[in-house]
Amino acid sequence: MQIDKLISGLDLTSYIEQFQSFFSREENLYIQGDQELHYRYIKALDKLEFNTPPKVSDFFTIKNHLKKHGVLQFEQIFELVKVVRYFRYFKNKNLECIIGEWVEKIEIPQKFLEVEKYFDIQGNFEENLDENLFGLGQKIKEQKNEISSSLKRLMGSQKLSGYLIDTQIHFINNEECLLVRGGFNHVLKGAVVGRSTAGFFYVAPDVILKSKEKIRFIEQERQAIFYTYAKDFSKILEELLPFINFIDKEFSKFDNYQARVLFARSKNLQIIKSKNHKNIVLKEFIHPALHQAKPISVNFEKNILMVTGVNAGGKTMLLKSILAAAFMAKYIIPMKLNDVKSEIGTFKDIDAIIDDPQNVKNDISTFAGRMQQFSQIFLKKQALIGVDEIELGTDSDEAAALFKVILDDLISRGQKVVITTHHKRLAALMADRDDVELLAAIYDEKDRRPTYEFMQGIIGKSYAFETASRYGITHAIVDEAKKVYGDNSEKLSLLIERGSQLERELKHKHKQVDEKLEELSKKELALKDEREALHKELEREKLKLKASYEEAINEAKKAARGGDIKEIHRAMNKANQKLPQEQKTELKRPYDFKVGDEVKYHSQSGIIVSMKAKSDATIDINGMKVRVKTKHLTPTKIIKQKPKTDIRVNVEKKAGLTCDLHGMRGDEACEVLDKFLNDALINGWDEVLIYHGIGTGKLSHAVKEFLKVHPKVKKFEDAPAHMGGFGAKVVSL
Repeated sequence: MQIDKLISGLDLTSYIEQFQSFFSREENLYIQGDQELHYRYIKALDKLEFNTPPKVSDFFTIKNHLKKHGVLQFEQIFELVKVVRYFRYFKNKNLECIIGEWVEKIEIPQKFLEVEKYFDIQGNFEENLDENLFGLGQKIKEQKNEISSSLKRLMGSQKLSGYLIDTQIHFINNEECLLVRGGFNHVLKGAVVGRSTAGFFYVAPDVILKSKEKIRFIEQERQAIFYTYAKDFSKILEELLPFINFIDKEFSKFDNYQARVLFARSKNLQIIKSKNHKNIVLKEFIHPALHQAKPISVNFEKNILMVTGVNAGGKTMLLKSILAAAFMAKYIIPMKLNDVKSEIGTFKDIDAIIDDPQNVKNDISTFAGRMQQFSQIFLKKQALIGVDEIELGTDSDEAAALFKVILDDLISRGQKVVITTHHKRLAALMADRDDVELLAAIYDEKDRRPTYEFMQGIIGKSYAFETASRYGITHAIVDEAKKVYGDNSEKLSLLIERGSQLERELKHKHKQVDEKLEELSKKELALKDEREALHKELEREKLKLKASYEEAINEAKKAARGGDIKEIHRAMNKANQKLPQEQKTELKRPYDFKVGDEVKYHSQSGIIVSMKAKSDATIDINGMKVRVKTKHLTPTKIIKQKPKTDIRVNVEKKAGLTCDLHGMRGDEACEVLDKFLNDALINGWDEVLIYHGIGTGKLSHAVKEFLKVHPKVKKFEDAPAHMGGFGAKVVSL
């Protein structure tokens, strides 16, 4: 089964088995229906205290028997009773939440109560509710007492006492027996039903056969009554088949909910579900197969996540962790992570290409097997794919070109892919895409071991030589391998890593500029909209003003036609009131402060000695300098600024941020380095990078000694791994 293969490939088998042990009966991992609604019920149940549901069997066989008008056994009927009683237990809790609303809607038919009352809490039939059964039960007790008395009388017999091993009544194959030694047949008639380890005989005496026969007849009569009840119960339950189908479905849902809640509580896990997007953001995630592991935090929002870096640095487990988290979120399986800061998208399919597909039986190579696996991926849509060691099984240069095109095609199909690789060429080919995220496993060069941590945005080294030494390969072999590998190959690797990093940094800066331009465009559009709104407001005010003037003129004309002087004055006053009143506004132009102005700040007088922009100024008040806002200043007396002499030195900028001393002698390198540092100081740089290589160490020693005595060097240290490591120095000036 595909899901079982995925679970095994992601090292989740043991974890899923533990999870499934919390179910009351065997259920599918995936809950059919609205996942958002299921998640709400799970979170609501997680807030409640409740008893664990009983273990019950599947209702498939029970429902088929009822459909065919069959007769159920009491054990099967009790399985139904257990489920109904558990739901009644929840109904009696009177919960005020969506769980309470849900169970409240479950109506238990009265007819089912007629069946349920005949079973006690352990599932035994309540015989005291039937007079005949109760009477037959008493008769059986009487016969058993008679058997016990007969056996005790036998054991008290002097004839048999010499043959008895002990004075106990043994039950062998459901038969009451005495344990006796050989020769018992002279004094005891009975059937041998077994032998002890010491060679003695278990004998069922004939004196109790009559009582046993009576019990057998009584039991037959009881079983006939039980069968009658079973037929009656089955007939009632057949009529209640729609209710049984309903309660079966509801219990399956509840079983899925409670298993997740109780499993999370037992291991202090978090319950999250996948969200309606394609991003994966994990914070402090711990894979279930790891013990005392470092929590993983990764941001996988792009189409491709390419993981490079040190061997045995945790790349494969990171891949499995990302896929495992997506799988568990899809199936709402509890996991260990920071649920507040983590988000996991929804994927139709999740697939892992991890193991070596080589198969001798089918005559298939590693690379051919990989191609078969990739051909299946092309058939999927909106899937999350994990590929471990993508270059496995073929030439590295050919593989880089092939897998570059394959990954481009997968991106166009909407797939999301996590890859681990040691191919710097493939990583460099993919690094120029905006939808590819690089992640490098970090190596601690000081302690010479992986840190099991990751850094985004760079291509990592594999540290094959260091890993070989750490796992027991002799230094002589490793040193010889380094010579074969050569300095040029090492430089090429550094150039690929550095070039990829610079390219991604440049793209990031371009993206920031584009975002700034877009923001400015939005502000420009907003200003245009504001200007248009103000223009419309001005036009409305003009129309209102025109209407007011026309109304005032009409009032004046009306008064003039009346001829009465007093009436004319009253009309004119009324017209004047309707005219818009003039508002006197005094516009203040902000004073343009300059250095040297004499100003007043509250009750103190001072002089502006410097300014930052137009809003901030530093003033000198009786020898004390105070930085204030210019809006709090009042100009008093303007003092002409003294002329200043501006001296500018034009220096040809020949220096760069880096200085490469490879291949130089010590004295020659010091001379070049001295000129480089002088140019860097004139150009205003405070940090530079010097490449001297590792080699024999003479050039490195000369550079260190020169830097120690240089008066303008504050400090220097070995460069980070991706910038040259021990073969370079970062110098602070």
